[in-house]
Amino acid sequence: MKNKSFIIILMIVVFVLVSSIYLEKINSNRYIEATITAINDKYTTLKDANNNVYYLALPNTDFHIGNQLKIQYKGSLQEKTYDANIQIINCEQIPKAYTSPIPKAWQDDGIFSDYYDDAYQKLETLSLEEKIGQLLLVRYSEPDSHNMLNNYHIGGFVFYAKDIENKNQEEVIQMINNLNSDTTIPLLTAIDEEGGKVSRLSTNPNLVTEKFKSPSELYNNGGFEAIKNDTLIKSELLTKLGFNLNFAPVVDVSTDPNDYIYERTLKEDYPLVAQYAQTVIETSKDTNVSYTLKHFPGYGNSKDTHNNTAINYESYETIQNTYLPPFISGINSGAEAVMISHNIMNSIDNINPASLSAKIHTILKDDLKFTGITITDDLAMGAVSKILDVETKAILAGNDLLITSDYKKSFDNIKKSIDNNTISMEQLNHNVFKVLAWKYYKKLI
Repeated sequence: MKNKSFIIILMIVVFVLVSSIYLEKINSNRYIEATITAINDKYTTLKDANNNVYYLALPNTDFHIGNQLKIQYKGSLQEKTYDANIQIINCEQIPKAYTSPIPKAWQDDGIFSDYYDDAYQKLETLSLEEKIGQLLLVRYSEPDSHNMLNNYHIGGFVFYAKDIENKNQEEVIQMINNLNSDTTIPLLTAIDEEGGKVSRLSTNPNLVTEKFKSPSELYNNGGFEAIKNDTLIKSELLTKLGFNLNFAPVVDVSTDPNDYIYERTLKEDYPLVAQYAQTVIETSKDTNVSYTLKHFPGYGNSKDTHNNTAINYESYETIQNTYLPPFISGINSGAEAVMISHNIMNSIDNINPASLSAKIHTILKDDLKFTGITITDDLAMGAVSKILDVETKAILAGNDLLITSDYKKSFDNIKKSIDNNTISMEQLNHNVFKVLAWKYYKKLI
């Protein structure tokens, strides 16, 4: 008898416990995530990730088919049951995950990546002719500038000493302002103001009281502090006049006075040239002027490429250990642009000038992890000017921007190569995308 009473009491206790657990369960807040598949006047049909279907009377009528909802409720939710015995506490839409329209191959953690969405949206609005034009940095010609901008949509100008000769500051400012008023996409306005031998701007006494000194003179007189101050002063003047791109610093390593490039360099060995590159690039990041590391992968003891082919016969080990460190230092400091030389680097590619060599560009982009803009040296220079389809070869090698004097020839050559699929639309779009991202990064657009 006692055993029977004990069993009855135990059953009651178990019942009470189970009931309390059940009541706690149905009265506690629970959640479901599901997608709306249908809506009528009273019920919303939802399907969860396991394809379970529910019919619920939701308190919010602003939802639409396809919306994914997170629903907080109390009670016991039953599949395919109308008037489910639940109390809906809260119901909110889950934002859809952003899916970028930008091709996956273009997405990286590059220096301009914060502006990729803007650049891609802008790219989608451009005509074929506008896209081609954005790849061209053209030598300025005042009589022809209107045609360049309105019919060829060029991406920017390169200015030489003759373009600003005898002009005062107001006249230079007005010249560049007039050019930008003639285009829908703001221009890159470039100049070679290295200081010393190559000084396109500071040879004009109407613009400066004293010509900018060469890198070696600055360093010998005041070390890297003098180079830093020179970069700030130079950038301030360039910005005031309307220039936003300087083809400097020259980070070629040369310690031999017989080298063609010697007078334009720091005239020191690679550790100091690497520090020079870092100093100029880091200082320039506080200005509105982009600086360009040149001439990749290093001029070395090559002859002048302005007139003829120049071949560098040094070993790849010398190039890697001596000539690349300054570029690595500049890239790690935030360099936005690198100019590629026209030298044939025999130990890397004994056929193509560096500017037309895919192998050279692979070293820069894959080995050195450079994600900025690659720019050819001037395609009018003797080392490459007689090469057939030089513009096409430059793009296929990996250049983003081409410096050219004959803009009509360059434009027509690129368009022809696109029409016959030598240059793919994907290649063209990717180049333009990068240039636009740079312009957004520079706050030009």
